[in-house]
Amino acid sequence: MRHGSIPGTRGHVRPLTLLGDPLLHAPCEEVTDYGPELARLVEDMFATMYAANGVGLAANQIGVPLRVFVYDCPDDEDVRHVGHVVNPRLIEADGVVLRGPEGCLSLPGLEAGTERYDRAVVEGFTVDGEPVRVPGTGWFARCLQHECDHLDGGVYVDRVTGWRHRRVMRQAARAPWNRRSTAAPH
Repeated sequence: MRHGSIPGTRGHVRPLTLLGDPLLHAPCEEVTDYGPELARLVEDMFATMYAANGVGLAANQIGVPLRVFVYDCPDDEDVRHVGHVVNPRLIEADGVVLRGPEGCLSLPGLEAGTERYDRAVVEGFTVDGEPVRVPGTGWFARCLQHECDHLDGGVYVDRVTGWRHRRVMRQAARAPWNRRSTAAPH
């Protein structure tokens, strides 16, 4: 049960931006105002992420083209990492490259084997403008890289190639959430 000290409890769930929306494919803008609007945005992002059962969410996934992401993600040892980063920079992504299942709240219900480094470090700021450094390994490193990709205008399917890419794009074309889907009922 969530209570007042858990992020998102005072936030509002916002609609998700889905694959095909140009906002997901454009680099986000740097945050310059660290005021109450930013704090509300982060709170809404947590509420939206939790409502959608996600482990991370970038601001452009709720229609706001700013460089902000939130996360509540375990690493491979089941250590839970909860936080947010404003104006993040992926300063390290190294170690072993692993292909693992990756999904996205902007492609609900779909996933594909995606290659990511098993270690990542992100630097940025809190909503109060305090510097923050977030290191991650395993699953959490995947999450950090995934969210940074969003803020640079990318989605995980951009990293998937060959038959995996074709399969996930066919699934996306047929998905019930896809506005462009014109399949008639049989």
